[in-house]
Amino acid sequence: MKVLVLNCGSSSIKYQFFDTVQKIALAKGIVERIGMSGAVLNHSRYDGDSVSIVGEILDHTVAIEYVLAVMLSKNHGVIEDKEDIDAVGHRVVHGGEAFTGSVLMTPEVLKVLQDNVELAPLHNPPNIKGIQAVTRVLSDTPQVGVFDTAFHSHMEPHAFLYGIPYELYKRYKIRRYGFHGTSHRFVSQIAADQMGRPLNELKIVTAHLGNGCSMAAVNKGISVDTSMGFTPLEGLLMGTRSGDIDTSIILYIMGKEGLSLSEANTLLNKHSGLTGISGTSSDMREVIDAMKEGNKRSKYAFDIFNYRIKKYVGAYAAAMGGIDALVFTGGIGENSVDVRTAVCDGLEFLGLEIDTEKNERKEIDLSKEGSRAKVLRIPTNEELVIALDTAEIVGEK
Repeated sequence: MKVLVLNCGSSSIKYQFFDTVQKIALAKGIVERIGMSGAVLNHSRYDGDSVSIVGEILDHTVAIEYVLAVMLSKNHGVIEDKEDIDAVGHRVVHGGEAFTGSVLMTPEVLKVLQDNVELAPLHNPPNIKGIQAVTRVLSDTPQVGVFDTAFHSHMEPHAFLYGIPYELYKRYKIRRYGFHGTSHRFVSQIAADQMGRPLNELKIVTAHLGNGCSMAAVNKGISVDTSMGFTPLEGLLMGTRSGDIDTSIILYIMGKEGLSLSEANTLLNKHSGLTGISGTSSDMREVIDAMKEGNKRSKYAFDIFNYRIKKYVGAYAAAMGGIDALVFTGGIGENSVDVRTAVCDGLEFLGLEIDTEKNERKEIDLSKEGSRAKVLRIPTNEELVIALDTAEIVGEK
């Protein structure tokens, strides 16, 4: 099956076009600056051919039309007709409590997504725009929603409820939802394959480390806990997000600085994390470079980042009653030798021992020979998961 996968943001659309039988991307690209001057589409094909197209891309519908035009083009395309697209899969950030798995898009599903907008006001609206745009441009093509939250939807109440009046959960659905679920799901399965053992026998901690960071405790293939919560703000230190914080701190700062709710939200989500502590950058590579040049604040940022990951590893090993593997993924997790080294230092008591040379070579299995548990470096592929889910659901129609 040929599936177009879309990840729609407020002013961008990332896309990949998959052959789900061969599990390869035939084309990929991004449309940026939608609704702004200088909008551009950057498109590349599996054989290395690439093109950039600048145009007046006023909204998501026009953006989808541009994507289809380049996919159909004689010089840069990969299809001969729109009907060659068998289905469209959408990354949807928040499914609330309504969706515990990927679903075929219907008017009823779209209504539920619209009802969940207040749970993800920055992400769900552009996701919905993308779905509506495809409906206009490819009206007969089935669409599937794949939710970031779905993999974590099987957590037990003791893991997802907060210590606030229960009535507030019932009234406003305030609970831990978790995010990056597609990535955690993908790498935990690949980890099991790499170890040659069934996923339903393993206790795996997955660490998705990028500009946004989250971890999950995956026990026998089920996410039983995860670090992000009601929003993606909770948990690990991130590029610009604070992660875990005493909630009284923000009330105190709001009083001292006279911040509005909007300003406080911006402080925690855009000006905190690595960039807030280091004063240098939200990019871990730049933080490490500054640290190695003697910048103390960058050293603080680096150490806090890794210390929090290490604490979550220990907590999740305790929650699951053991650990068989620690998986690093995401831009930082896949590429930073220094982060992997720092996180694993001191975790030998859990059986997690990293081989320095394997780590430097960026192999898949980074474990020392004979270690009781595995340290793995697994590139994530959320788009492939979306494509495969879409093919499976459409194939069942």
